[in-house]
Amino acid sequence: MMSRRGFLRCAFGFACTFQIEKLWGVGRALASVGTKDTSERVLRLRNVHTGERLFTRYWVNGRYVQNEIDRINYLVRCHYSNVVKPISIEVIDLLCEIKDCLACGDEISIISGYRSPVYNNLLRRLGRHVASTSLHLQGLAIDFAIPGIRTKVLSETALQFQAGGVGLYPDFVHIDVGEVRRW
Repeated sequence: MMSRRGFLRCAFGFACTFQIEKLWGVGRALASVGTKDTSERVLRLRNVHTGERLFTRYWVNGRYVQNEIDRINYLVRCHYSNVVKPISIEVIDLLCEIKDCLACGDEISIISGYRSPVYNNLLRRLGRHVASTSLHLQGLAIDFAIPGIRTKVLSETALQFQAGGVGLYPDFVHIDVGEVRRW
């Protein structure tokens, strides 16, 4: 659950951002509107490929809970090869921040987390537009959606953090903790 202070920071940040965009057309304002002062970080995840679901409190009283991080890593594993690799804690936190900024306790649909080189190459051969050096290969990216929230809203929210790349697709949003960019 988001604290009142966290909610107000998000609301203020977005109000300012939308005013700035309206006046000057600037899309990047108030990058840090996060909710890091909460006592716990909670995610409800569903892997769309495996159907697996996870409810986790992965950060409690100022500490990451390794068992819960391991459970997240398992859920966002490469569904094609079943290979589990660690997902960057920064990208997990970013996902949680986006969810919290939207005051949303809804389940997050995970389309892609870690992607094995074998699966990435298969997607490339099939003509999917995936980078040969995709950050998914390093566990630095997640593709997700939240049912009931438009992908444009998700991507604009993600952009506010200026934490890495944000890709807007018709059915999902890509976030990563690489260079700040958008597409």
